[in-house]
Amino acid sequence: MPTTAAVQADPPDLLRRLQSLCRGRELGALAARLAELADLVGPDVARFERAVPSLRPEASAVERGAQHLVDLGGKRLRPICVALAARLGDGFDERALQLAVAVEMVHAATLLHDDVVDLGETRRGAPAARMIFGNAVSIFAGDWLLIDALRRVRKAQVDGVLERLFDVIEEMILAESLQLERRGRLDTTKAQWFEIVDGKTAALFRWAMFAGGKAGGASPEDCAVLETYGRHLGVAFQAIDDLLDLAGDPEETGKALFTDLREGKLTYPLIVSLAREPELEPLLREIIAADVSTPAQHRQVLATLDRTGSLEECRKLALDHAARAKDALSAMPPSRAKDALVTVADATVHRPS
Repeated sequence: MPTTAAVQADPPDLLRRLQSLCRGRELGALAARLAELADLVGPDVARFERAVPSLRPEASAVERGAQHLVDLGGKRLRPICVALAARLGDGFDERALQLAVAVEMVHAATLLHDDVVDLGETRRGAPAARMIFGNAVSIFAGDWLLIDALRRVRKAQVDGVLERLFDVIEEMILAESLQLERRGRLDTTKAQWFEIVDGKTAALFRWAMFAGGKAGGASPEDCAVLETYGRHLGVAFQAIDDLLDLAGDPEETGKALFTDLREGKLTYPLIVSLAREPELEPLLREIIAADVSTPAQHRQVLATLDRTGSLEECRKLALDHAARAKDALSAMPPSRAKDALVTVADATVHRPS
């Protein structure tokens, strides 16, 4: 498949992306560490950007739909995880590069599918692919990216990585199915939330760490450590996503507030708040039933979340899992890559988008 010829992610550009993981006081505290992280993985991310699929002159509508999302970029956090895991061992070679592109293509495929299922209108601050090319093209574009990812993993020929990706994709599908079954229901439990998050979000972070570790020659024991890191990083990432859906800045996140709730998804702060103040239920039902929620409704929900301490509990959950991710690395020998993974965990829980 053709690749882009001149897309670069030099350290200054990458640093700007990484700085979007945190803001204000947190950015000041992490600035030097983020600069070190950008310096370490900058060349790897530049190679990644050049390897991302690009359009052929005769590109089909499906390819154009896929390219629309891929071109919107993102923080490239999952490929960075592959690169850092590989750098804990032998380094970021051609095999690790293919795995890094593969994990981003799987992630992009899920976003294309999600926007169709959720009737999403925007993605990363731009119109979702389905709004430009239609639902059918978006579905096939996601399938096309998934096939590209699987081919890249097969081409890399890293023992056990393709088989593990099959398992992860199955986990992701089953988690999406559970989330679909829970849609519009307000009796979702914390245990069900964790089951969904483990499959839908954390599984791909786990695979990124496992794949990078295997490409770098890590032992089975070290790969298990890296998967533990990835799992906790994924939970922390999703907890912050849940918080930002209710109390984030739409200019930063690229999506409207309360999007998850309007789609019938009960996020972690709402699960906590409903358990503490069941009187919130009628208002949440109103928002789910309406096509558009109002600022007045948002203020009412946020007042309840504040009163019940639910947003703070969600942030504490993210911080706890970030700490668990870092603890998982404690037995590994000191290295720049290990320090960078600690920085990734710290920055993830302070991100504004």
